Amino acid sequence: MEVHESWIDRQIREAQERGEFDNLPGAGKPIKGLGGRQDPDWWAKGLIERERLPMPLPPALALRKEVEALPSVIVKERSEANARAIVEDLNARILDHRRRIDSGPPIFVRTVDVDATLEQWRRDRALRDDQRRAELEDLRRSRRGKS
Repeated sequence: MEVHESWIDRQIREAQERGEFDNLPGAGKPIKGLGGRQDPDWWAKGLIERERLPMPLPPALALRKEVEALPSVIVKERSEANARAIVEDLNARILDHRRRIDSGPPIFVRTVDVDATLEQWRRDRALRDDQRRAELEDLRRSRRGKS
């Protein structure tokens, strides 16, 4: 009796003979998700793990994290108008969050003092500008000394 091999079966057999299935990651380990209870969010959890995405935070905690990171975000802005727009946008989102009914324990997020934040931004920008001027002056001096 003659056995006819399909094109797919032949491709698989030839790949096995070439060793293309040897030493694959996860070889000899159970396939994730086949045992236990079915999780309705399996795909989202798999995506987060596979893509190494940060875990999403509840909105109030995400806003608090933004408030904490605000100085390092706005210091990169070149104009005070852009820095002000970023702070005001954050405050608007905080106020919008306060108006919404949230499930879970209430987490209060304070708005950011725009004037105080911009004053700090001005000081940080001035310090950065002074450091850049000093670096440029050092570079000019070193170039003059080599000539």
